[in-house]
Amino acid sequence: MRTTDLIHQKREGEELSAEEIVYMVDGYSRGEIPDFQMAAFLMAVYFSGMSEDEATAMTDYLVRSGDSLDLSDIPGVKVEKYSTGGVGDKTTLIAAPIAAAAGVVVPIIASRTSGFMGNTLDKIGSIPGFRTDLSLEDFKAVLKAHGLAFMQQNQDIAPADERVYALRDLSSTVDSIPLMASSIMSKKLAAGVDAVIFDVKVGAGAHMKKQLDARRLAQMMITIGRRADKRIQALITDMNQPIGFAIGNALEIMEVSQTLQNMGPSDLTRISLELAARMIHFGKVTKTLDEAREIAQNKLIDLSGYRKFKEVITAQGGNPQVMDRFELLPNAMGAREIFSPRGGFVSAINAEDIGRAAAMIGGGREIFSDEVDPAVGVILEVKTGARVDSGSVLARLYYTNEERVEEAAEMVEDAFRISNSEPESRELILEVVG
Repeated sequence: MRTTDLIHQKREGEELSAEEIVYMVDGYSRGEIPDFQMAAFLMAVYFSGMSEDEATAMTDYLVRSGDSLDLSDIPGVKVEKYSTGGVGDKTTLIAAPIAAAAGVVVPIIASRTSGFMGNTLDKIGSIPGFRTDLSLEDFKAVLKAHGLAFMQQNQDIAPADERVYALRDLSSTVDSIPLMASSIMSKKLAAGVDAVIFDVKVGAGAHMKKQLDARRLAQMMITIGRRADKRIQALITDMNQPIGFAIGNALEIMEVSQTLQNMGPSDLTRISLELAARMIHFGKVTKTLDEAREIAQNKLIDLSGYRKFKEVITAQGGNPQVMDRFELLPNAMGAREIFSPRGGFVSAINAEDIGRAAAMIGGGREIFSDEVDPAVGVILEVKTGARVDSGSVLARLYYTNEERVEEAAEMVEDAFRISNSEPESRELILEVVG
């Protein structure tokens, strides 16, 4: 085989064999195929796509490139929850503790990403002392003791995926549907879980801008998972405006605490409960989804999920008092209020602009190696549909460095659309796939 021939074939939309897919990814992983050729191959995939067979072959190789976690000695059904990423999306940190409190075993293995959306590791990383760089043995120990554990993807879990993802980040191919599906599923299959509930975001603040593309991603992940004998289901959810009010790592931990104490925003609470219910149902705690919804609601109301999260924070070296005393979290030094230019109704809030503004002041990464400031971010004061007066506060920008505050503030203001008439309400959960 010749690398240039395979790049050409994929550029022309031809389907490659499993052996040819493995040749490309394995050659790149071992340093035999240089970055520029692999980047060309990834771009060819971006434009030409992959079949389900090709994506499955790539996933299988990524899994085999490292160790697979054996969780068979831990009693119970292992169910993971994964989101494709969205602005203000902290649902994993709410749904996972609720499901674990209901008796589901929930292993969360996450990786760091670039971009304006934030990720689970950065959010929990804002909790002082919280360790996610666990060995596989330590991860299993926490999981066995508490039914929930968080771990950063390490060199033992699908290491080839981490290498390929870094190049996808640099070559602007992160949002390729088959590359996303194979990357995500390689980590899930290597994690030794029995089932996965996916939250596939669609809209301005998501990788997938169109519902059709979100559905294609969900279907490809489900196909890959079922071929590996895993139970997979995906919710396609709206990400045109941020979820909840908080955008930014420590700010989102504060909102997680409020939500787990049943005092959170309605949209964040609703979607977190639905995700938790499906995890509970897939975990075989209940026979019906309606029973699972009732249990999830009860675990929120009686604060079981809240206590479970504090328990895991302690187990992983963090300070659980941050859930009650927000001053123990990283806090910004300055704040800028964003005012409404006129009265009317908030007809739209562009989630991507809000996310980019937060990233601009340090809340996200432009490239993979960037450091994140856990204290900064945006707090929305209103959501779509709210009536506002001229000069009323739309949002507050929290920063520790004034360097790009003006630019970020303008971007936040531009994210809001004010109209004379009240907008129609939007569905939060658009579709269930699988």
